[in-house]
Amino acid sequence: MIRLLLAEDQHVVRGALVALLGLEPDLEVVAETATADDVLPRALVFRPDVAVLDIEMPGRLDGLQAAAALKQQLPDCRTLMLTSLGRPGLLRKALDAKVDGFLLKTAPPADLVAAIRRVASGGRVLDPSLAVAAWDLADNPLTPRENDVLRELAEGAEPPEIAARLHLSTGTVRNVLTAVVGKLNARNRTDAVRIARDAGWL
Repeated sequence: MIRLLLAEDQHVVRGALVALLGLEPDLEVVAETATADDVLPRALVFRPDVAVLDIEMPGRLDGLQAAAALKQQLPDCRTLMLTSLGRPGLLRKALDAKVDGFLLKTAPPADLVAAIRRVASGGRVLDPSLAVAAWDLADNPLTPRENDVLRELAEGAEPPEIAARLHLSTGTVRNVLTAVVGKLNARNRTDAVRIARDAGWL
């Protein structure tokens, strides 16, 4: 029996997945949660063989951060990421986090079941529609400082506020944002945030 932990914030989707997986004779959902923050605590209690995690969930952590925590504290638990977003940058983050599988939510139910079994047996799974993107992952051209400044901007902070948070001058923040817009060939700061998010760099 393959013991599963399922993390998905949409209750209807999570309920449907629990029902679907419960039809398989060798799969058992032993724990479920709506937030990534609860993944590690529940995993430590229920000791699943595979954690099936949505990447984007509310809370302090996202699915990839939860997967990384599992790798560190419960290395025997394999991780299969589910996402509705097939962005190459997100795929890079998943690969960097050493997850065992990456599957789009649009995949047929049979593919999900097969992916769980393969991951549980020690294999790796990559959604076929993302296989080509995996060969062409663009590196993040931004420096760590540029990334930090753009992330603050994406969260709604203005340059003076960003400067205070990151211990920089307001002029430096404005210069960094100008450099970011140029590097990303963006029309403006808002466009730069969009480009970076689409690429999975934020």
